[in-house]
Amino acid sequence: MTFPEYVLFYADCAVVPSPTVEQLSDIAAMTAVHYKKLTNNNPKVAFLSFSTKGSSAHQDAKKVNDACTLFKSNYPHIIADGELQLDAALIPQIAQKKAPESPLSGDANILIFPDLDAGNIAYKISERLAGASAIGPIVQGLNKPYCDLSRGCSMEDIIDVALICMSM
Repeated sequence: MTFPEYVLFYADCAVVPSPTVEQLSDIAAMTAVHYKKLTNNNPKVAFLSFSTKGSSAHQDAKKVNDACTLFKSNYPHIIADGELQLDAALIPQIAQKKAPESPLSGDANILIFPDLDAGNIAYKISERLAGASAIGPIVQGLNKPYCDLSRGCSMEDIIDVALICMSM
């Protein structure tokens, strides 16, 4: 997602309806690799939830927390945190209140959504209401690059996705 002031990577917004803990961790890992490759910036991964740092004991929040824990154990060199609400992941002032110990400090550049509903809705809202350019979806984890486009895409969307796919 490209916004006027910054770029965010969203995952997963198009493929896995209800990812497991392991799948969420793998999705984050692949996204971090591609973020670094495509932007030359260090990935900062936020595992998103409706809960921040245990504010809810719900099993869905626990799944996100477990995925983040697994990710951090496998990729300790990548800055990551979760479970976090979106505002705590992206807004430093709110992060200071809700998650003051977070290594992200409200400066995430990769958003890992807990399920396909959340990811796809966020992607469409960002594109249609916030004016972001959605480049993708880019399907990761295959032997060769594969890109998917919405039936509502434009010619520019096709060109952007083809350029990304060529660079992978």
